[in-house]
Amino acid sequence: MLRPVPARHFAPVAPLRRSTRVFGGLILLSSLQALSGTSIAAQEAPPVRGAPTQAAAKSPAWYDKLRIRGYGQVRFNRLMENNDQLQCEQCDKSWGEDGGVFIRRARVIVQGYVHPQVFIYLQPDFASSVGSSGNVAQLRDWYVDLGLNKENTFRLRVGQSKVPYSFENMQSSQNRLPLDRADATNSANANERDLGAFVMWAPKHIRERFAHLVNDNLKGSGDYGVFTVGVYNGQTANKAEANDNQHVIARATYPLEWRGQIIEPSVAAYSGEYTLPVDQRTVGVKGHENWTYRDERVVTSLSIAPQPFGLLAEYNVGRGPEYNPARDSIETQSLRGGFVTATYRVKKGGHTFFPFARWQVYDGGKKHERDARSYNVNDVEFGMEWQPHGNFEMVAEWYRGDRRFEDSSLPFNRQAGHLLRLQAQFNF
Repeated sequence: MLRPVPARHFAPVAPLRRSTRVFGGLILLSSLQALSGTSIAAQEAPPVRGAPTQAAAKSPAWYDKLRIRGYGQVRFNRLMENNDQLQCEQCDKSWGEDGGVFIRRARVIVQGYVHPQVFIYLQPDFASSVGSSGNVAQLRDWYVDLGLNKENTFRLRVGQSKVPYSFENMQSSQNRLPLDRADATNSANANERDLGAFVMWAPKHIRERFAHLVNDNLKGSGDYGVFTVGVYNGQTANKAEANDNQHVIARATYPLEWRGQIIEPSVAAYSGEYTLPVDQRTVGVKGHENWTYRDERVVTSLSIAPQPFGLLAEYNVGRGPEYNPARDSIETQSLRGGFVTATYRVKKGGHTFFPFARWQVYDGGKKHERDARSYNVNDVEFGMEWQPHGNFEMVAEWYRGDRRFEDSSLPFNRQAGHLLRLQAQFNF
C-alpha cells in the first residue's frame, strides 16, 4: 500500500530530421543490449520475526514499494502593487489586473523502485490552467528510469520529464527561493518538461551527493546525472509533436566539495526545430511558410549550496522564434540573458530562514507564448523564506520589474512597477 514519506524525501529524479530518430533508436537499442548482459539482483524482504525457518521470506509486491508525497502552494500578488499591467504569463497568471488568491501548484507524487533497476515516477498537477478554467488536473511527469547496471550508475529515462537544461529549471519549485523561475532560462521549455529518452551517468558517491543537497535542505536540483544525452520532441510538455525534427541535448555537471562548500559548475546545450501551432498565432501575423524555426541554446551555470552562504548564477545564449514588431512578423532571432540569486541560511530556535535576492535580464523571444512574444526584461527581487518546520513554509517577496513584452495584438508594450508577493507552501 502507499506509505507517506517526509516532505523533503529525495528520489532520483534523474529521466533533426531522420538522423535524430536514428539517434533515439540507438539509445534504446544500446540500453537493451546492456541489460541483456546484466544479472538481476533478487528482491529481498526483511525477515519476519517468528516465521518458520524452512519457508523463504516472500518479496513485497511491487505496489508495496510505492511511496507518495507532494506539496501545495497558495499565492497572493496584489499587495502594494502600483501597475496592474505589469504581468508575466509564464511566471504566474495571477499577476496584475483581476488577479486574486491563487493556487499556484497542487502536486501529488507517486514514486518507487518496483524492481532494483526499475524506478517509476508519476506527478500530476491539480492546479493547472486550461483557457479560462483553473485548478485542472494535468500531467507533469510520467517516466521510468531503467538501470543499465546493478549499481544504477547508468540509467535510461523514457517518458515525460524535465529536460536537463538549466539548474533552476531542474530544481523543484518546492525548493526554489524566488517564487518564479527566471525568464532567460525558463523560456527554453514551458513547464520545464518534454517527452523523450535520456541516458544518464553518475558514480554512486556523486548520486549520494545529489541526494544530500536535496535531503538536507541545501536547495539542490536533483539527480540528472553527471553526463546526460538525450532526444525529445521539442514542442514542450503535453503538446503533440508538430514537425519531423526532434531536439537533441547534452549536459555535464559536477558537484565539488571544497572547504565545507559544495560548488557545482554545469554546461548544457540543445538543438532542434520548433513549430508554432495555429492556436498560438494571431490572425494576420506573418512568419515562415511552415511556421517552423530553428531552436538552439547553450547555458552555463554555477551553484554554491547555502552552507550558510549560497549562490546560483546562470546565463544562456542562442536563437529561436521571436516576434518582430517592426515587421509584424515572427522571425528567427538571437537571444541572451541570465540571472544571479544570492542567499544565506540562518537556523534559529528550530526555525530556518533563507533571505535572498535575485537580479535577472533577458532579451529574446518566448516560443511557447502567442506569436513567440518578444521580451526585454530587467527585474530585481528580494525576499525571505521562513520554515518553522519541514511541513510548512512562508515566502514574502518584493518585486520590481521593467518589462517589454510584445506580440501582434499588443505590438508596443513596456510596463514597469513593483508589488509585494506572498506564498504559503505545505509539504507532505
